[in-house]
Amino acid sequence: MNVILMLNRIWLLLVSTILIIILVVSIVYVFEKEKEIPEGFFFGISYGLSTVSEAKLLIDKVKDYTNFFLINNWDISTNESALTEICDYASDAGLKFIVFFDFIDISSHGYPWHHQWVLSAKDRWGDKFAGIYIYEEPGGKQIDTGLYDEFHNARARMFENVSTYNDAAEVFITELPKGPSFQFLQNLSITKFVSDYALYWFDYLAGYDVLFAELGWNHSTPIQIGLCRGAAKAQGKDWGTIITWKSTRESPASIKTGSEMLVDMRISFEAGAQYVVVFNFPRFPENNPFGVLTEEHFVAMKQFWRYALNHPDDFGKRNGNVAFVLPKDYGWGLRSQNDLIWGLWPTDERSPVIWENMIRLREKYDLQLDIVYDDSRFSYELYNEVFLWNSSIN
Repeated sequence: MNVILMLNRIWLLLVSTILIIILVVSIVYVFEKEKEIPEGFFFGISYGLSTVSEAKLLIDKVKDYTNFFLINNWDISTNESALTEICDYASDAGLKFIVFFDFIDISSHGYPWHHQWVLSAKDRWGDKFAGIYIYEEPGGKQIDTGLYDEFHNARARMFENVSTYNDAAEVFITELPKGPSFQFLQNLSITKFVSDYALYWFDYLAGYDVLFAELGWNHSTPIQIGLCRGAAKAQGKDWGTIITWKSTRESPASIKTGSEMLVDMRISFEAGAQYVVVFNFPRFPENNPFGVLTEEHFVAMKQFWRYALNHPDDFGKRNGNVAFVLPKDYGWGLRSQNDLIWGLWPTDERSPVIWENMIRLREKYDLQLDIVYDDSRFSYELYNEVFLWNSSIN
């Protein structure tokens, strides 16, 4: 009899314990579900492969811990049915998305469907369609090639007569938006995105609405963020980061580890980036259906999403409150002491002073530092401290 009574007590204790566990898990689940990512913050991934099935596979993989999707494959952007099907799938999964176009064909030949597709995107997908990623790295290409031209021909001649930094700035910011694709989007007031690694200030002046600063290539993360965020803040634009390769894109082995990506994600979040995107190209190894990312990267993305849910007050907590002001139209790449100015000239007599002061400020203020330009159209009163390029900095 005592044995039966003991067994009954054990059974009741076991059932009670299970019910308590279920209750606690349910409460935690509901609590987690009620948490929200900070309003206006978007975290996601790019899709660089070329099949609809693999795009859907990637969306299914990440839809529970992202809210943004970048479709950036040329074959997809020239295949109407594939592009539309992927956009439908992303929208149904609750993701905002943007689409890369190297150009938008508004003629009657080539890809004549481009015109109507863009025109009808807002009606079809509503606010899930966030805009168009148009062209690619205009500022970086200007620095590395000495020109930026949509079709790499006629506009190059514009720079043949450039003799000053002011001339170069004027050509860049007036000629880039003359491209028919850019004008088409401008006329429709469709948000224009691009990623870059130099000349963010002038990209915005040319008409871009959102820039993604590329975190990678062994460049200084605080400097890239400071340049992009400073330009966006001064000019009233949005900005974000895109997490790229460690070094050269030719080597898939140079993709960042999951833990390295997680650091970049958290830094971007704390710096106030409205967008954080994980770059995902090419396919490596050959049997990887997700592109170049592996499970460790997806685990890092999940960890970041959980962090953003649990620490919304960390969003923008390291936003820039110190400004370093560069000379007007001084289009220096700022990746190294020997980087080019506008891709046309070597460093000049001001470069060593600018570099030394910038590095000192970076070491002192880190992510609190924004890097802007001397431009009477914009005010820097919102900063607690402002240092001119030739200030005496200890």
